[in-house]
Amino acid sequence: QVQLVESGGGLVQAGGSLRLSCAASGRTGSSYAMGWFRLAPGEEREFVAGISWSGGSTDYADSVKGRFTISRDNAKNTVYLQMNSLKPEDTAAYYCAASIGRGITRVRYDYWGQGTQVTVSS
Repeated sequence: QVQLVESGGGLVQAGGSLRLSCAASGRTGSSYAMGWFRLAPGEEREFVAGISWSGGSTDYADSVKGRFTISRDNAKNTVYLQMNSLKPEDTAAYYCAASIGRGITRVRYDYWGQGTQVTVSS
């Protein structure tokens, strides 16, 4: 019912920046909060950032606070993750997710994208 497509991943040196985008399509039927997660080989999925429908509330994992910024443009049905001062430990597949009809959350998501790879070299 809802499709999410991430883009913007790539290879960057430590200290560099990338901006990820997530475009939503299909019938949402209601407002939706959005989040970003990441998954590295051999690791568990980790919450990165979340944003409310209005964009008025954001939430960040401690590991990315001050470096990453989540934002959204509802007119374009798109959420962004600006990643600055990237570190090798940020290397992972990044996934966006939508939480339908709920406020900002770290755990309750209904739809997921297929992911985009971010690799940070040292």
